[in-house]
Amino acid sequence: MGLPWLLLLVVLVWVQPCRGLATELIPYTPQITAWDLEGKVTATTFSLEQPRCVLDGHASAANTVWLVVAFSNASRDFQNPQTLAEIPASPRLLTDGHYMTLPLTLDQLPCEDPVGGSRRAPVLRVGNDTSCLADFHQPPYCNAPLPSPGPYRVKFLLLDPRGSPQAETRWSDPIALHQGRRNGDMIVITSILSSLAGLLLLAFLAASTTRFSSLWWPEEAPEQLHIGSFMGKRYMTHHIPPSEAATLPVGCEPGLEPLPSLSP
Repeated sequence: MGLPWLLLLVVLVWVQPCRGLATELIPYTPQITAWDLEGKVTATTFSLEQPRCVLDGHASAANTVWLVVAFSNASRDFQNPQTLAEIPASPRLLTDGHYMTLPLTLDQLPCEDPVGGSRRAPVLRVGNDTSCLADFHQPPYCNAPLPSPGPYRVKFLLLDPRGSPQAETRWSDPIALHQGRRNGDMIVITSILSSLAGLLLLAFLAASTTRFSSLWWPEEAPEQLHIGSFMGKRYMTHHIPPSEAATLPVGCEPGLEPLPSLSP
């Protein structure tokens, strides 16, 4: 009975994955860039110092440097992947609390400082690729905008071509993003514009109502009278002063034709 158990133990040792083997820890802590840049930390991004000359002595040209991004309270639960298929994509941040992005080769992280006249600062901007949200065909390690203020912790992980970890840095200190706040002036301007839009709408409705009512119920002519089914014109008699009325012949009245005379 002892031999089968011994063989089983040997088999378990040979098939046991390398998760138990400690990855080499590099004494480097990622941090926000010290360069004087606008927007080093925004509501969806932050800019890290590039790990230049940090991993050179631990990597070959075929190795890849990855950035691990995790919520601060989930960083302790992150386990380094053992194969390329286990690399967590950016949507895993909302479910598992971590993901990996920004794969770089060593030639993309030169030791030399940037040229004096260069305007490109050596930084890694996390969450800078807004196209990740609209294009579902983006690679799984897309550098998508960060969905909340965090805080986050990050570390660099060195993987070989098969996806097996070779070395890693320490976790960064917690990085909190800026929370979006609405400006009080913008709220006032928005309220005023909304009120003006409402007034314009009321004026438009009033004008439209008046216009359509005039089409359906036209005004009557003031000089026409309706008596039953008979319609005739109204005549206004002229006023005759009393002095002139006294001199009119007998039988003549204002507004009447003179009577014919019966005398021969």
